[in-house]
Amino acid sequence: MMIIYLCNHCGQEIGRLENSTVPDASMLGWDGLSQEDKQQMIQYQDNGDVHVHAICESCEESLGRHPGYHELDHFIQ
Repeated sequence: MMIIYLCNHCGQEIGRLENSTVPDASMLGWDGLSQEDKQQMIQYQDNGDVHVHAICESCEESLGRHPGYHELDHFIQ
């Protein structure tokens, strides 16, 4: 099992935790998320991997420079 962090906007892999380094979910801060946030951000794959959708540094910078992008579902073409 791996936990793979992906950018919700551009799809870039932000990082991953391999089998030997997968901590308890509470150590990752997931217990602080609402049930709705968990459903939107965390996807369990058939092979046991977990995909976590977040935002990469590049997209975060773009959103900071162009606040109007927050209104768009996807701003990366």
